[in-house]
Amino acid sequence: MGEKISAKYGVLGDNRTAVVEMAAASGLWLVPQDKRNPLYTTTYGTGDMVRSALDFGVEKVIVGIGGSSTTDGGMGMAQALGIKFYDKEGNELGYGGIQLEKLYKIDMKNRDPRVNRTIFEVACDVDNPLTGSKGAAYVYSPQKGANPDEVKRLDECLKNFAKVIKKDLGKDVENLKGAGAAGGLGAGLVAFLDAKLRLGVDIVTETINLRKRMENVDLAITGEGSTDIQTLMGKAPTGVINIAKELKVPVVIISGSVADDMSKLHESGVDAIF
Repeated sequence: MGEKISAKYGVLGDNRTAVVEMAAASGLWLVPQDKRNPLYTTTYGTGDMVRSALDFGVEKVIVGIGGSSTTDGGMGMAQALGIKFYDKEGNELGYGGIQLEKLYKIDMKNRDPRVNRTIFEVACDVDNPLTGSKGAAYVYSPQKGANPDEVKRLDECLKNFAKVIKKDLGKDVENLKGAGAAGGLGAGLVAFLDAKLRLGVDIVTETINLRKRMENVDLAITGEGSTDIQTLMGKAPTGVINIAKELKVPVVIISGSVADDMSKLHESGVDAIF
């Protein structure tokens, strides 16, 4: 809520790839229950982390999005990187999702020039659009402290945000799958940093070169806190299961809890679940 905090991000062993978790700077867990209000929370801190990673000299930034306290469409993140937002009278906007209802113009000319030579990938495991009944405001802002009237207002803010992005940047993010993740940060990363939204598990398996690591194994063991039908919806074990199936390697899942009907998982190639 405008207070400075310390947040950490990681740099992989190649010293060329940074991993930024947005929740470290803009997460719901950081905001006390009685102060949660997505009309005013901002992703500015996430932009600060990205800028710090650029200072380090990385060539690629992987951004994990989820667990946010925000519904600002990534405007704060963009502001931290030099992008300006104005209302119809030419006044520069402040921070928070509520500012988006006044948005009229986006000015990219002062965007950090290092963005142009950096690859951005977004680990996104939901496919919510930016707006509407399945969008960022209606699905996620209630848990961030928004009441029904505020939810409706934030959805209208995001609709205006999408309209101005399309007008000024020529990008249509309103119905993009994953655009509504982390309070619309998915949309903002695509619009302002030319980021690519990908399943988190795909980014992880590719980054650690999991397929090559599994080529000569006799058994693959994976796990998670709770195994159920959602496991096949892009959760971490999916990456192991898919690669193991290609390589004809048996797979075992060890889980904290297991749902009753595991037939779909067995059909997908899982040999045993404990």
